[in-house]
Amino acid sequence: MSIADFIAVLPILVLTIAAVAATVLAAFRTGHAFNAALAACGFVLALASLAPASKAAPRAVTALFSVDAYSLFFTGLLLGAALAVTLLSYGYNAGREGGLAEFYIVLIIGTLGAIVLASSVHFASFFLGLEILGVSLYVLIAYFLGPHANEASIKYLILAGVASSFLVFGMALVYTELGTMEFSRIAMRAGAGAGPLLFAGLAMITVAAGFKLAAAPFHMWAPDVYEGAPAPVGAFLASVSKGAVAVIILRYFLQTGSFAIGPFFTVFTAIAVASMFAGNILALFQKSVKRTLAYSSVAHIGYILVAFLAGGRPGTVAAGYYLAAYFVSIIGAFGAVALLSGKEKELDSITEYRGLAWQRPWLAGAFTAMLLSLAGMPLTAGFLGKLFVAGAGVGEDLWFLVIALVVNSAISVYYYLRIIIALFSPAYGEAAAPLPGLPLAGSVALGTLTLLLVFLGVYPAPLLSLLEKAAAVF
Repeated sequence: MSIADFIAVLPILVLTIAAVAATVLAAFRTGHAFNAALAACGFVLALASLAPASKAAPRAVTALFSVDAYSLFFTGLLLGAALAVTLLSYGYNAGREGGLAEFYIVLIIGTLGAIVLASSVHFASFFLGLEILGVSLYVLIAYFLGPHANEASIKYLILAGVASSFLVFGMALVYTELGTMEFSRIAMRAGAGAGPLLFAGLAMITVAAGFKLAAAPFHMWAPDVYEGAPAPVGAFLASVSKGAVAVIILRYFLQTGSFAIGPFFTVFTAIAVASMFAGNILALFQKSVKRTLAYSSVAHIGYILVAFLAGGRPGTVAAGYYLAAYFVSIIGAFGAVALLSGKEKELDSITEYRGLAWQRPWLAGAFTAMLLSLAGMPLTAGFLGKLFVAGAGVGEDLWFLVIALVVNSAISVYYYLRIIIALFSPAYGEAAAPLPGLPLAGSVALGTLTLLLVFLGVYPAPLLSLLEKAAAVF
């Protein structure tokens, strides 16, 4: 590797150094504030390293990584999301018993796995990044031990292990058929003809990706895991974990042309429609905010898959914008839950949010903005995200998917409004526990996300400009 190669992968190197430094310093400084600040500084430095890395791009760093506009954009998005989760975690973790240094160390390592996925162009780096991310999640989900957390972590551990097995077996079958694990070479060799092993391999990779994305019918783990996980970890799961997998799957299928092989376009169409309907319909029956957001995230994967299937530059731009809008909205929604949750109890039941606007008006307003964005209401980033996805679908004559998107967006309004109505109801509920004080770091993070939500909803040009450059890679 040359000096230019090291500069190109600076974000990965910076996070690796941050994880090692945090591990070493945790032996001497166990304070919560110190370790949270160390993690936040690691993410800020990694974001700053994108500037020199962009000057070295586009660049292939060994056969494993491609540093280009696509990988740099999504690396920045993932790092920004991880920084927001860190700030939200600080207030949530304050006052809790046990060592908290390891929480932030594992958060850094999980994010490292996510940004490895963003630059991967080889099955080896694909699997390595996915497992770094996955193993970190096992720990984060059950970090604060409790019946629900333990159950959620065990469920995720078992099912993620099965999904990883499918992924590795699928990669092995593709390698057996084509004799390569590089995405670019897979594209060239698959064009000569698809054999049965290639079909089987792609099918197994699709199953593994479906689990990691919590797309229907591989979504049943999501509500239990989101409910049992700490609220900031739920935000990390719904954004960084899902987003990283979506980024690598989009690159893989666009670069290898796998959508054009056999029935895979039809399979992904069925998954998209099933995810939209299953996520939204099941969310209608939930009484828990976290379970509602979990099923909502299943539906959002269906929306993103519409852009995937549209493909090309419009589909890639739409998918990227939708992911950015979704990140802001879902982290903000879970962030509101985190800010309202003390060390004794998380506010999760919808009835516990009754009358919140009269006690915490700005927080209720921010939470409302996040829910309206997830519903796709105008003047929010979520509205433009759905508009761009629908436009990409119409451009490719995917009318069935676009109609499904519109119908499901209408369905989703009901359960988002149910939470909003509870927020602005006249009484909070006499049996509810007193609300905790709002930590500064988490409040700043949520306030910034709210402003960003509106900014992206009324002035998307800067983000679209970056996405156009990212989509030009394909």
